Amino acid sequence: MAEIEIYTTDVCPYCDRAKKLLVKKGAAYTEINVSSDDGLRQFMTNRAGGRRSVPQIFINGTHVGGCDDLYDLDRAGKLDPLLAGAP
Repeated sequence: MAEIEIYTTDVCPYCDRAKKLLVKKGAAYTEINVSSDDGLRQFMTNRAGGRRSVPQIFINGTHVGGCDDLYDLDRAGKLDPLLAGAP
């Protein structure tokens, strides 16, 4: 199974939506809350190529984007192979 990291904040409907999709897919993830840690949020921003919005999602260390990007991958049939650990 893939290693999934999702950067979130306390109140974020897009974060909740992304997590629900991952749960529906049976994918375990590590949630990293950046609500009250400016240094961690800056780390996320750097890692995400300058994107400051949440969620920011990484699968096997690769940035896949935010909630809409995750759903786009699913609609395109590309999410399941990523979650299975395929390159």
